Amino acid sequence: MHVIKAKKENLEDIMAIYRIAQDFMIESGNPKQWDHRYPTKDLIEIDIENGVCHLICDDENIHGVFALFDCAEPTYEHIENGKWLNDDEYATIHRIASDGKVHGIFKCAMTYCKSKYRNIRIDTHASNIVMQKQIEKNGFEKCGTIYVADGSPRMAYQWTKERIF
Repeated sequence: MHVIKAKKENLEDIMAIYRIAQDFMIESGNPKQWDHRYPTKDLIEIDIENGVCHLICDDENIHGVFALFDCAEPTYEHIENGKWLNDDEYATIHRIASDGKVHGIFKCAMTYCKSKYRNIRIDTHASNIVMQKQIEKNGFEKCGTIYVADGSPRMAYQWTKERIF
């Protein structure tokens, strides 16, 4: 498995992966985080244009997708019920999804991100138990609660190279 940047011609494959992920989230008890409205095709087109949309592939197929931002996330400015591990610059991971056909998508994405950044932040919905387990399994620490643009809460996590145990 390897990571590459997405191109416009990958858009339909990416949206198919998001549809699979949306269905999985709904079926596994997390019907409200994305339902069938998020992420939109327009948003993914912007991610591709901005060079933040990444694909996880084997030699033949795309199996995962995520957005990686190397700038501050506005919704992370205020955190409740805890605090960030540090105030250093960080990268943010959003919209990670898998087609469900291969294992290790999250780990592959994290290995890639950790090779590029010393601090990484990510968040997820309280109902997204599958994602919480993956985040924690990959060395992230729960830091508190943030609120996304629509005002709904998310569990906030951070990994920092300085805290490897």
